[in-house]
Amino acid sequence: MHSLQLLAQAATPSGWHDASLGGALINTAVFALVGIAVAIIGYKLFDWCTPGDLHEEIIKHRNVAAALIGAAIIIGSCIVVAAAIMG
Repeated sequence: MHSLQLLAQAATPSGWHDASLGGALINTAVFALVGIAVAIIGYKLFDWCTPGDLHEEIIKHRNVAAALIGAAIIIGSCIVVAAAIMG
C-alpha cells in the first residue's frame, strides 16, 4: 500500500503548476510577459554590445542580414525562456 501512495503522489502536480483553468491562464500570461521582456532585453543587450545600430540597419538601410541576426537573437532568447518554463 505504501508504494501505491508514493506513486499517487508522484502523479499529482506540484510546484508552480496549477490544476485550475484560471490559475493556468494567469501562469500563461505571466510567462508570456516575461518571455517578451526577455526577448526585448536580449535584443537590446546584443545591439548595445555590437558596433553600429542594429535597429537602424534593419529599418533605414533595409539590411536583410542584420534582420536575420536580430531574429536569431530573439528566437534564441525565446528558446531559453521556453526551456525554463518546461524545466
